[in-house]
Amino acid sequence: MDVNAKNAAQLYSAARDLVKDAGAANKTKAEPQESFSETLSKAATETVNSLNQAEQTATAGMTGAADPQSVVEAMLEAEMAIETAVTVRDKVVEAYQEILRMPV
Repeated sequence: MDVNAKNAAQLYSAARDLVKDAGAANKTKAEPQESFSETLSKAATETVNSLNQAEQTATAGMTGAADPQSVVEAMLEAEMAIETAVTVRDKVVEAYQEILRMPV
């Protein structure tokens, strides 16, 4: 009977630790995330950095310091960044216009 009580105590202790760990995990998930403006700011910064990197790579390609493959990759990455930024801008303008059309 003593063995069962010992096993039960160990199981209880392990279950309590699991619940405590799950609670800690839920608390970290419940912490506030980035705001919308911070997310947009971060995306804009990454876009600008991508464009600057592409420009530097293109300049290096013109002087012969970079191979053509890296220049093409940088240009395609910059193009994708611009297309993404334009798409986000279009969606924001569309949402704003939709809000303006709402009856008050």
